[in-house]
Amino acid sequence: MLLEMRQLEKLDDYRWMVPRGAKPGMLTDALVYADETLMKDLLKDLSLEQAINVAMLPGIVGRSLAMPDIHQGYGFPIGGVAATDPEAGGVVSPGGVGFDINCGVRLLASTLTLDDVRPKIRELVNQLFRDIPSGVGHSGFIQISYNDLGRILTEGARWMVGNGYGYAEDLAHCEEGGAIDGTDPSAVGDRPKKRGLPQIGTLGSGNHFLEVQYVERIFEPKIAERLGLYQNEIVVLVHSGSRGFGHQVCTDYLRDMDQAMARYGIKLPDRQLACVPVNSSEGQAYLAAMRAAANFAWANRQGMTHFARQAFKRVLGQKEDLRVVYDVCHNIAKLERHRVDGKDRTVMVHRKGATRAFPAGRPEVPEDYKDIGQPVLIPGSMGTASYVLVGAAGSLRETFGTTCHGAGRVMSRTAAKKSAYAQNAKERLETLGIVVRSETKNGIAEEIPEAYKDVDAVINVVHNAGLSTRVARLKPIGVIKG
Repeated sequence: MLLEMRQLEKLDDYRWMVPRGAKPGMLTDALVYADETLMKDLLKDLSLEQAINVAMLPGIVGRSLAMPDIHQGYGFPIGGVAATDPEAGGVVSPGGVGFDINCGVRLLASTLTLDDVRPKIRELVNQLFRDIPSGVGHSGFIQISYNDLGRILTEGARWMVGNGYGYAEDLAHCEEGGAIDGTDPSAVGDRPKKRGLPQIGTLGSGNHFLEVQYVERIFEPKIAERLGLYQNEIVVLVHSGSRGFGHQVCTDYLRDMDQAMARYGIKLPDRQLACVPVNSSEGQAYLAAMRAAANFAWANRQGMTHFARQAFKRVLGQKEDLRVVYDVCHNIAKLERHRVDGKDRTVMVHRKGATRAFPAGRPEVPEDYKDIGQPVLIPGSMGTASYVLVGAAGSLRETFGTTCHGAGRVMSRTAAKKSAYAQNAKERLETLGIVVRSETKNGIAEEIPEAYKDVDAVINVVHNAGLSTRVARLKPIGVIKG
């Protein structure tokens, strides 16, 4: 059922509400962050209906939340956020995490400027494309055993650094230090392990990319300086996740939970919202496997960091070494302490296509960023712009410390490939000064800028709504894709 604007309650220029009771079974309100134009886009698919369905999850606390990049997903909308209370029968739902567990973004900063790199950008993009395998099913250059994989599932990026794929200081600037606790490799079946074994250090396909960018504009000079960002600086943005490993973990547990729901008396309007109580044996098994997949993703991005560093040194000189500014995930469920209805509670926060955005002072923020807030990395669509923000106080009051994760699709991949914009997409990007390498033609056609919402509009919403503070705008000059 597609909703209409008149069915929504406009709270202000950036907040729209579907009140509890708008649909039978809702346990709370659904709140959407968007401006008028973005609202019209999201009403074209079932994403808002999905946010309403999320409001029916057992044990949900606060509101069912939708970020301005919301679009239709599996069960939860992409851009959906929900917290449940395990002590009140709260559930965990794989659809609230997604198939690409810990899909996330890592920002690397260089000591180079746009003038330094522009003359060599084609050579650099070709070197990155050779050094970082991309595309569906591709294997990487990091050879690991099943025993190594077991340790990676527990130690994440820490294992990579300990085995020569990075520096100890890289870990300090990763969410969870690059490895979340509470994993259990035995909760993962053989098939995810077989799929993941050859894929550490690989980019994958779909909307995953590695972009060479420059800092086009700085909004908050003092915060940018603390992050080591300056005008025209060359940076690298890596957007990827847990590859086939995480996808298979999600697939396996969705099947199990679909069968388990009846045992717990859970009925929901969409079977894609399959879920079980957090404290059930099935819930604990899924969380152990999901955390293992999250650690796989942090290890994967650490591997790509290693190869990106090598490529930069080959093309731009041995003295150049990329520095990790931050690494943040946007597909995960985590137990966190939040103030809900005037009380501090431990809740299970689902962030699906949504980014943690903790403000200054939260203990989870790295020590050297504690007084400015956690960096938030928002990738744009190929050929447009990406953003660096920091968490703002409003996120803790309203969204369990969460903001958007990207631009958000307005065109399916099939529609994008069929559109007129796809016919000469690579050539159009070249005229904009952006060099692109992709494993397949579809890799570019599916991800054309026109397939996405206006990332500037999305950022304006979260900035003006007080969820995160805009720090810098980044523009691409080189892109590698699957």
